[in-house]
Parts: sequence; C-alpha cells; structure tokens
Amino acid sequence: MNYEFLNPDKIMVGARGIPGQRLFLLQVRQGPRLVVIKMEKQQLGAISEWVTAAMETWGRPGHLPDELALEPEYEPDFACGDITLALDDEAGRLLIELESMDEEHQATISISREWACALAIEVARLIAAGRPDCPLCGHPLEPGEHACPRTNGNRPPAR
Repeated sequence: MNYEFLNPDKIMVGARGIPGQRLFLLQVRQGPRLVVIKMEKQQLGAISEWVTAAMETWGRPGHLPDELALEPEYEPDFACGDITLALDDEAGRLLIELESMDEEHQATISISREWACALAIEVARLIAAGRPDCPLCGHPLEPGEHACPRTNGNRPPAR
C-alpha cells in the first residue's frame, strides 16, 4: 500500500512505554487520512541529524509548529525499513520516503522546512529523554549494573 502526503496538516512523533522498552512512532495526518509508522530510535535520530545538516543549505526557517505530540492510541500501519530523504530547494520542502521492512508499504511525505525543523527538534528531545549513553562504549546505560565491554571487566561499571 502506498501512502502519499504531499501537503500534510500535521506530522507527529513520540514514544510509548518506558525508556529501554519504548515504541517510537511517526504519525502523519492530512485531513481525515492518518498513517502511523513504527520507527527505530536510530532511524528518527538519523532523520533529525540530516535535517539539522540541511539547515545550512536552507537558512533560518519561519515560525515552527509546536504541536507534534502523538494523537491517541493507534496501531502502527507498518514498521519502517529504508528511509530516503531529499531537499526540494525550489519549493523549500523536505521529501521523506519511508518503506516498510517487508517492502509492501511505502509512505511519501513532503513537508515544509518549518515542519522539518520542528520534527528534528522534537526527535532530539525525545531521544534525550531516554536512557543516557555510557561515556565509554556508547551503549544505553541499563538500570542497575552496566557491564561496559570497553572495560573488559577490569573496572567497575560506568555510571
């Protein structure tokens, strides 16, 4: 199934669950149509980093939308696999193509640079709200003990 949102009303991102067991979701709404896409934290982080780098090309955006919270409980329509990002400099828009892991679903989303920047900021906040990373190995610090592979058992766990 193909989902096409060339001028969505809203793009939302969030997580459900506790850090370490969160389900990351991206929702896109255009009128009555809504698609819910399950994403990995790293996928959302990559989109955020890419948009942040693209800001050098785009320059300062206008007023950023501030309502990116998820809508009430919905089940994901598909789990994201491949992601393609492209800038349309003429139109000042970001094109996001998300393909499902089983390649049966695809979402094409075209958003303004204001929505893209707001999305990048919200994703950065969302990621920062999770478990902190170990300063040595970069893996998330689990509650309790963290047996850091970089210490090879020679030092107490990093905190």
